[in-house]
Amino acid sequence: MTLLEGAVGVEDLVLLEPLEEESLLKTLQLRYEKKEIYTYIGNVLISVNPYQQLPIYGPEFIAKYRDYTFYELKSHIYALANMAYQSLRDRDRDQCILITGESGAGKTEASKLVMSYVAAVCGKGEQVNSVKEQLLQSNPVLEAFGNAKTIRNNNSSRFGKYMDIEFDFKGSPLGGVITNYLLEKSRVVKQLGGERNFHIFYQLLAGADAHLLKALKLERDTSGYAFLNQKVSRVDGMDDASNFKAVQSAMTVIGFSEEEIQQVLEVTALVLKLGNVELADEFQANGTSASGIRDGRGIQEIGEMIGLNSEELEKALCSRTMKTAKENVVTALNVIQAQYARDALAKNIYSRLFNWIVNRINESIKVGTGEKKKVMGVLDIYGFEILEDNSFEQFVINYCNEKLQQVFIEMTLKEEQEEYEREGIPWTKVDYFDNGIICNLIEHNQQGILAMLDEECLRPGVVSDTTFLAKLNQLFSKHNHYESKVTQNAQHQYDHTMGLSSFRICHYAGKVTYNVNSFIDKNNDLLFWDLSQAMWKARHPLLRSLFPEGDPKQASLKRPPTAGAQFKSSVAILMKNLYSKNPNYIRCIKPNEHQQQGQFSSELVAVQTRYLGLLENVRVRRAGYAYRQRYGPFLERYRLLSRSTWPRWNGGDREGVKKVVEELSLSSEELVFGKTKIFIRSPSTLFHLEEQRRLRLQQLATLIQKTYRGWRCRTHYQLMRKSQIVISAWFRGNAQKKRYGKIKASALLIQAFVRGWKARKDYRKYFRSGAALTLANFIYKSIIRFRVRVKVEESYLSSETTANTEVPAGAEEQFAIYQHPGQNVASCALQVLPHS
Repeated sequence: MTLLEGAVGVEDLVLLEPLEEESLLKTLQLRYEKKEIYTYIGNVLISVNPYQQLPIYGPEFIAKYRDYTFYELKSHIYALANMAYQSLRDRDRDQCILITGESGAGKTEASKLVMSYVAAVCGKGEQVNSVKEQLLQSNPVLEAFGNAKTIRNNNSSRFGKYMDIEFDFKGSPLGGVITNYLLEKSRVVKQLGGERNFHIFYQLLAGADAHLLKALKLERDTSGYAFLNQKVSRVDGMDDASNFKAVQSAMTVIGFSEEEIQQVLEVTALVLKLGNVELADEFQANGTSASGIRDGRGIQEIGEMIGLNSEELEKALCSRTMKTAKENVVTALNVIQAQYARDALAKNIYSRLFNWIVNRINESIKVGTGEKKKVMGVLDIYGFEILEDNSFEQFVINYCNEKLQQVFIEMTLKEEQEEYEREGIPWTKVDYFDNGIICNLIEHNQQGILAMLDEECLRPGVVSDTTFLAKLNQLFSKHNHYESKVTQNAQHQYDHTMGLSSFRICHYAGKVTYNVNSFIDKNNDLLFWDLSQAMWKARHPLLRSLFPEGDPKQASLKRPPTAGAQFKSSVAILMKNLYSKNPNYIRCIKPNEHQQQGQFSSELVAVQTRYLGLLENVRVRRAGYAYRQRYGPFLERYRLLSRSTWPRWNGGDREGVKKVVEELSLSSEELVFGKTKIFIRSPSTLFHLEEQRRLRLQQLATLIQKTYRGWRCRTHYQLMRKSQIVISAWFRGNAQKKRYGKIKASALLIQAFVRGWKARKDYRKYFRSGAALTLANFIYKSIIRFRVRVKVEESYLSSETTANTEVPAGAEEQFAIYQHPGQNVASCALQVLPHS
């Protein structure tokens, strides 16, 4: 591996000297101050959020990084994306890119950069471009409905997203599948101070035209809606109105019809209007408390919008039907219970709408089952969260991050060291923290926190968050990573920050205190059947489709799975998916708590580097080997570099690899032969192999081209030769025909001249001998004709005929009767003259 000229600090922390936390932080700070936000640890990318737009992206940089290998240019997210894409395209290895870090560290932006790079370098064509555009346009739609401003991040993903992008054998995208995890739907009805609800609400009110707002029965002012935080209606640097137009355009590109877009906006408006439904105290005839709608105008507008009788909706909000084996019992709800039902309905509508949008996008970008596919997964999931008040949402979010950290540990640290032992490679073990014990604390099937929570939700009798906490205190009283007020008191520890209704888990990222209040309700995630039935009865087609369980024919007494159980199952599927692919890591770091550009808090970054295990990762990379591969695939890829193994090798794979290495004269310190794999210590050796292979491929390509061109030229020559022979034969034949014609014409001309000459010669001879007779005949004939004519005229004039008598025709030719055949003129004249 070579250092780039002019590099700031160390491009790859594997080369860091001395290898200490202080020097690592100084390197990251130095590079950050020089706006070098990307740093490597081997093939792991560290990304420090700059909180500003840097001029290091776009077509020019994409074109640059697609033509070079991983270490040949400055460290960049494009280099990692390019390495993953080339490995998928050229080696048929499914890839996944894991983007992890705290909330506000830049994970969402990193995922968009990866997708934009892959879209830019893969194939082209009308269909391919259409697929790429649909994949890219899914981002603004999902961000609008799934992202929100939080205290730490102006565009925080409040859901987890894993996208599988599927490619054909050429590396051109065919489509994809998006999986979403645990939308933070509690944000719909309540936000912390300084935070906003989901972006789409503000975008709709700011960007919709007056006609659309009127159709949705909305007002533009955000202060008129209880579900929207009145103190934070705008975000610096974010134009809600233009973003709304972009969302509408993106939905059209993806394939949403105009009717579907309208229905989505109507359901979004419904959620806003539900927040303005005020409930008032009422009392039944027997004195028990009940509830009712304070102002019927809002509920009436909702009914008109969704095609539902407002009285039926009011009944569903203010009462509950309990089904028993024999009858249905209707119970009135007090104000608190009715408010809970209203908020639960709003949260469920929005959550189901979000799931519908994801499924609708998947319908547009899905790939046919018959095609052979390569897959690249991109994971953008909520970061580790430590808030002032951490509830059920933060608990499951941090659990997911524990599982992702476990993947990182097992694939980069634990698995790597275990592989050296399996292969018989000399190795000095590097100590690291294995967070498997924390994952087990949360997810154990019988004695994990999630299992205890489910058990408490399903247990008959009086169930509360307090009984749940008591069970945890009893079960984990001696667990090293669990604390509560009760366990601290038992150990004579006094911590005034720990409340009576809280417990604390020592996560890999630090200690987090969770407030158990509402854990049971949020885990149950129940929606009263009356509300489901009311939504199903609505004439709004989209809203009706979101509540299939409201159909009496589909009604089931089976209890739906809890939110925790569903999330645990989803995370298990995600982990299985990730383990089946070749991982690529982007570790995002937040430089300060205030989202300020140029500020670098060493204390904050130090905490993140510790729980991300960056120092341990560097140690393992420095002590280990940068690249390893089984002998078979390695020989298949590089056997063309040796005359002994190319074009055919009949020996074993390991012996073939040794032949290749010997002919390349690689240093023995750079290579180690394991039981089933070859290990290469430094990336520079691998790059040398790749460069030699590239040159060899050029040589082979040149040889193939030369052979092909020679064959093509010979074939062309043979065809030309055959054609020339045919043409020559026809030409010579035609030339001979023309020559023969000329000779024949000349011969005929000569013959004609000869015959004419002979005829003239003979004629002259005979003409001279009979010339006197000819002349005499002519003279006598002339005289006779003259005399006959005169005689005839005299004869007729002396006759008694009248002047009108016509001269007999042919009188002038009377002479002809005296002329006999064969008699000459002279003899005829002798006969005629005496008569005259």
